[in-house]
Amino acid sequence: MNNILFLILRRMRLPIIAVIVSYTIAVAGMSLVPGVDPDGHPWRLSIFEAFYVISYTATTIGFGEVPYPYSTAQRMWMSFSIYLTVIPWFYAIGKIITLFQDPGLRQAFTTSRFAREVNHLMEPFYIVCGYGETGSLLVRALDKNEVRVVVIELEQERINELELEDYQFDIPNLCADAKLPETLLRAGLKNPMCQGVAALTNDDHANLAIAVAVKLISPELRVLGRAETEQTASNMASFGTDHIINPYTIFGDHLAMEVHAIGTYLLHEWLTGVPGESLKSPICPPIGKWIVCGYGRFGRSVVQNLELEHIVTTIIEADPERTGCKECIVGNGTEKETLQQAGVHEAVGIVAGTNDDINNLSIVMTAREMNPDLFVVLRKNKRFNAALFEHFKADITMEPSDIIAHECLANMISPLLAQFLSLVRLQTNVWANSLIQRLVETVGENVPETWAISITQENTPALFHMLAHEPITLADILRNPHHRETSLPIVPLMILRNHQPLLLPEATTPLERGDRILFCGHDNAKSTTTYALADFKTMRYMLHDQQLADSWLWRQIKRRKSAHNASV
Repeated sequence: MNNILFLILRRMRLPIIAVIVSYTIAVAGMSLVPGVDPDGHPWRLSIFEAFYVISYTATTIGFGEVPYPYSTAQRMWMSFSIYLTVIPWFYAIGKIITLFQDPGLRQAFTTSRFAREVNHLMEPFYIVCGYGETGSLLVRALDKNEVRVVVIELEQERINELELEDYQFDIPNLCADAKLPETLLRAGLKNPMCQGVAALTNDDHANLAIAVAVKLISPELRVLGRAETEQTASNMASFGTDHIINPYTIFGDHLAMEVHAIGTYLLHEWLTGVPGESLKSPICPPIGKWIVCGYGRFGRSVVQNLELEHIVTTIIEADPERTGCKECIVGNGTEKETLQQAGVHEAVGIVAGTNDDINNLSIVMTAREMNPDLFVVLRKNKRFNAALFEHFKADITMEPSDIIAHECLANMISPLLAQFLSLVRLQTNVWANSLIQRLVETVGENVPETWAISITQENTPALFHMLAHEPITLADILRNPHHRETSLPIVPLMILRNHQPLLLPEATTPLERGDRILFCGHDNAKSTTTYALADFKTMRYMLHDQQLADSWLWRQIKRRKSAHNASV
């Protein structure tokens, strides 16, 4: 607010000086020029009376000549004063109108309002830097998961898009450069409710600058940084960025999962999706010979992961020296001759992974003409080409924004979810399929809510207190608080006890103070469980089928009645 006041005073300095000087001259002259009253006596206006007359005259109100009709000299001075004061007055009004259209002042008001909104946040929140494809997808998913978000975006057009979205929470947003430390501070970097920062701009250098600023100013905060080059990723890792997300590496990893562990891949996609959305049907890439066009960051990651799954690949690369490709067919892959040389007729799949969208589309269109049964993986680089890619309908379209958003979501909803997913990778496909079947039976086929609880005095006071007096199992806390004979539609995914994870714990597992439990289920089950574990009365009913009276008086009456019945 001080900045706004300072800016207003600086912009209005000249008009205010002009008004003060003109009023001073007019008032001084009006008080000095003599007049004559109806009795013929000379009189002069006092300073206050002169100021009064000049004020209503300059503002064009015009009450007339008071207290007596003016003399000729007074009327001459009054005529002079009208032009002397009215012109600066209109000049000042015009300046005020211009001032409120000043981009600097409007930005100051916007910044001030943004800082005020962030300061008023009373719930844990994340700062998301960048509201492009990735950022918007992530914000929507977090909003669905009831996680508060603050957004910083460099382009006003995207901020406008955010304000038009129908989010359940008001999302504080600011059009500013997130690389600047002042911007991050205004976004709540030092706010005790801030849980972390996601640097998701499309500029690696900006993401690096954000990560550096956060680790210097608030090193305890978690930072998720997007990095598309190995240099940036190494740089981020050197100063302790908590999670570095390279979409090309992750996609290669996911593609390998789809080839040999479709259940594990499906589970990953399910638990990191937007709650309520339908799960996409799984696609099983064929096993056999693959052609990979482009050996850059994306192509290299795909080849490495496919080779780990013992899949033979043939690489087509236009610039082998630059990319370091030692065994490849030189070309773009857009020509029939190149594809024929790579053996497209014998291949079962092709990956169009260059950094040019049109070349990628040309590659797969030509390849499908030569071998209609090819499994096609298509890389999309530019957002505005989405319509072309939708029209082609590849088997898998690699979209960096979607991959990054899923990865961020797994880490931002709960660190337990990220740990659980990493452990899922170590399990068999049969294990994953069994869990998927259990999830379908419990929560249906839409993306469920995933949340974690900690058995502590602050988070679950009722459960924490009652555990000190009696044993309580996992099944006990999953009872329906309104009908204890039934269970809530929840699947417990993991218990973390003394840093030791227990995957898919049995319902009979006894709980302990300090346990952290990861759940998956309906959104209403989440709110029900959160409330029940904090309420003694509800917990008493869930554990012992006892209904406690709400008030002290009814509890006393009930106790006396019980004592009376016992004595009889």
